[in-house]
Amino acid sequence: MLKINHLALFLSLFLVLSSCTSDNTDDDNKIDKSANLLGLGDSARDLLSDERYTSMNIEIAYVTGYSPSPEAIEQFTDFLEKRVYKPDGIQISLRAVESSGKAPFEIEEIAEIERDLRDNYTVGDEIAVFIYFADGSSEKDEDNRFVLGSAFRNTSMVIYGETIKDFSQRHNAPSKADIEAATLNHEFGHLFGLVDLGTDPQSDHKDEENAGHCNVSGCLMQASIEFGSGIVDVIEGGNIPDLDHQCVFDLQNNGGK
Repeated sequence: MLKINHLALFLSLFLVLSSCTSDNTDDDNKIDKSANLLGLGDSARDLLSDERYTSMNIEIAYVTGYSPSPEAIEQFTDFLEKRVYKPDGIQISLRAVESSGKAPFEIEEIAEIERDLRDNYTVGDEIAVFIYFADGSSEKDEDNRFVLGSAFRNTSMVIYGETIKDFSQRHNAPSKADIEAATLNHEFGHLFGLVDLGTDPQSDHKDEENAGHCNVSGCLMQASIEFGSGIVDVIEGGNIPDLDHQCVFDLQNNGGK
């Protein structure tokens, strides 16, 4: 997710991605990809509840040298387990991949990389998610606004590993693991449909200036989590922010915990 109008961006992005991926079946392997080519937030209830899918398979492909920290994956796993009903479990697999050499990235380029790299798709009673840890930054970066991650489509996200690495080395910045965990959790919150991106708000807590975000101070879904310039203010003493009670209530109303 990027700065500028979050909702408008991803509505337009989805139209672009859909036009580029109209063939939902892999000719060689006969894999039906249609369930993973929907709009941002369209699978919120499927991710949160066990009504259709009783397990979740998260595939993390990272460019060599940009592997997420084990501590970040542990915090990310804890976040998911607190919010979703998946009685058959949540599986997270990691694998190294070669650099695309395309940085800085447009989001359409990330979608192309996903198309080439992604192995796992939603099938049967298991919903699949793809996360790419990139060796570069977003082409939307400017001045003091650095994009840490972007969720797109219904089960896809990118984490800008080079941006996180660089920012974690700044004076008084949070650790790399904490920034990674906060970004993973925040972006997955958008896959969960927060805020008003597929999960209906049960109260008035939308940030009117930053679509898709929460206006409650200290909430994980504040827009500042997405940008390196604001993350110092929300991660203190190694404690990354959690969802505020209004966001939690939204998820509970949409099938989550």
